[in-house]
Amino acid sequence: MEDDIARDDVENGGSTLCDERVEERVVAVVDRIKSFTRTYQQSPQSKAKEYPVMQTLVLAYQSLGVVYGDLGTSPVNVFSSTRLTNLTEENLLGTLSLIIWTLTGLVLIKYVFIVLDANDLGEGGTFALYSYICRHINIRSKFSIRNTRLESDKDMTYCSRGSPLRMRTRKFLETNHTAQNFLTILVLLGTCMVIGDGALTQQLAVISASIILSALQGIQSRSSKITQDHVVWISVVLLIALFAFQRCGTSKVGFSFSPIMLLWFVTNVSIGTYNIIKYHPSIIKAVSPHYIVKFFLRNTKTAWDLLGAVFLSITGAEAMFADLGHFNKRAIQLGFSFVVYPSLIISYAGETAYLVKHPEKISDAYYSSLPDPVYWPMFVISTLAAVVASQSMISASFSIVKQSLAFGCFPQVNIIHTSSKHEGQVYSPEINYILMILTVGLVLGFKGGVELANAYGVVVIWVMIITTFLTTLVKLVIWKTNILLILGFFLPYMLIEGIFMTSLLNKIPQGGWVPFAISAIFLIIMLSWTYGRSKKSAYEAERKMSTRELDEMLSSSNIYRTPGICFFFTDLVNGIPPIIRHYVQNTNSVQEIMVIITVRTLPIKTVLPEERFNVGKLGLEGVYRCLVQFGYKDSQDMKGDAYINSMVAKLQEHVDNMNEERRIQLAAQKGIIFVTGRTILKANQGNGMLARFTIDYLYRFLQKNSRAAVSTLEIPPERTMQIGMLYEI
Repeated sequence: MEDDIARDDVENGGSTLCDERVEERVVAVVDRIKSFTRTYQQSPQSKAKEYPVMQTLVLAYQSLGVVYGDLGTSPVNVFSSTRLTNLTEENLLGTLSLIIWTLTGLVLIKYVFIVLDANDLGEGGTFALYSYICRHINIRSKFSIRNTRLESDKDMTYCSRGSPLRMRTRKFLETNHTAQNFLTILVLLGTCMVIGDGALTQQLAVISASIILSALQGIQSRSSKITQDHVVWISVVLLIALFAFQRCGTSKVGFSFSPIMLLWFVTNVSIGTYNIIKYHPSIIKAVSPHYIVKFFLRNTKTAWDLLGAVFLSITGAEAMFADLGHFNKRAIQLGFSFVVYPSLIISYAGETAYLVKHPEKISDAYYSSLPDPVYWPMFVISTLAAVVASQSMISASFSIVKQSLAFGCFPQVNIIHTSSKHEGQVYSPEINYILMILTVGLVLGFKGGVELANAYGVVVIWVMIITTFLTTLVKLVIWKTNILLILGFFLPYMLIEGIFMTSLLNKIPQGGWVPFAISAIFLIIMLSWTYGRSKKSAYEAERKMSTRELDEMLSSSNIYRTPGICFFFTDLVNGIPPIIRHYVQNTNSVQEIMVIITVRTLPIKTVLPEERFNVGKLGLEGVYRCLVQFGYKDSQDMKGDAYINSMVAKLQEHVDNMNEERRIQLAAQKGIIFVTGRTILKANQGNGMLARFTIDYLYRFLQKNSRAAVSTLEIPPERTMQIGMLYEI
């Protein structure tokens, strides 16, 4: 929570919205949250240390069914996606060595041991990196993404000391608006590309369809009666069932899916070991990277083209970071290091050993390498694993949408917390079903695993490049990392990922254009929403009322104070929103008791009843300000008499005499109404054509079709009034 909650000063003489008692309460709440925040700011590793060993092991087990389904099932389609024609032993060794070192360098070293540390209070993903940076650097971009940095952070030793380069970089980012805008757009682009990270983009749809189709196509290798259309429709049914299961929550999904993935990894290790021993025991020598050098020297252009297929071996790596909020860092590290990584290495080695003896089977390498006695059991397991594989990006999408909403750059959707123990385990019905429509549409549209694989890899590499850039920025301006270590991270990974990216660009005509097109659509949505909200916030900041202005307005003889209590909801913490001025001026009346309410959801499970309301008096008698606080698992029910009585009791605690106390009690008996504001933006003619189109069409359309800010509140509809106001900006 930001310092302005405790500061609540307004213009015109510095009048305060709340009296001293309320300010003390609010300051106490803010101090507790600051303390909570500092704990994590000081130690990126502390999130993992919070959990007992047994709980971490349980989370690591659950992560197998949520985080690693995609990455773990990559052996099904990597070799079948290659275009190698000269399948000599040396070339196969070079390909296997490429896969091993891609998994080791880009996943084990980069994500597991470096990027996971750059989390924001246990949350991962592109927005988490941005939020982490914003808490240490005062970024105010043109698009005005909400800044989560606390004012007091600038005095923290953790942030303020550093090398001259670190301090110059920080100052450059805080003063250069072009750099801030670039960073903001980069984050939004990465968000749109990663699942669309969070928030309903194409990656989830592409990966889900690709993996399931690849698994089901194994049927065709054994039965000519099974056509591609059959495979497609079976995939559609499985995907619909998968998305319907999401409402059960991450914990239940994890416990349901983890046995499948554990069985998948164990059986693949067994089959891989069997194939290595039977076909080519010396295949393990591919761990030497010199086979990669020899492979490129021998094949050049062919080897470069092969990188696009090799990259499929690490699809899903970005989900480890994006899904971090559902688990914890240590659990994800344990799951990958001791189960997923060794299983993948042995699986790929087993496939390669089989191909050395049967190179003609490369188009169906995984299923062909299965021993006959276990073919059908493994087909069932692989199909179930393929369904589970979609889960990593579905869960990641929920996390990233939640982060996007916190920054105010995504239209309001419903976020449901599915766990009382882990704040990061969330579910969004709207996002879930939109992703389902996208996924099914791509399955029906492409009807083939290879085309979908082509579409998928192209955008994932860009997400990885953006993550590398942002992590380097974290190392430079936040962590006390030696400049040589920073360069040792940035330069190699930018070079390696850049080479992969150039190879993957060849896939654009073969289906890679699809994710770029969908990313562009969602980038437009996010930019339009962010731009519109920034204009709305600027308008309200310039025109908000002061206590003095409100006193003068209500003291006018033209204003009639009607009996009853009015609860007026606003998302402004500082100042009085201009819509109250609009309401009073156009109705010439206001209830004798008016309470301006701001609702805040805190990053804790529940708020104690005695801390639910923080009430203060505003100027004239009968006008109050109230901060209502909920935890993420609290019911936001304001319909019953219990809520009304609690609020009335709090108001009566802040009166100066018995007459005013009786006045509040009588007003409650005469009637209570809930007033919500609904603002409409209109661009004035002074704006450019693009700005007018964005505000008048794109933002307005999104505003009409998204949830209202107070939609999560349960207020009685028969007592609710909505006041509209046109903001001409």
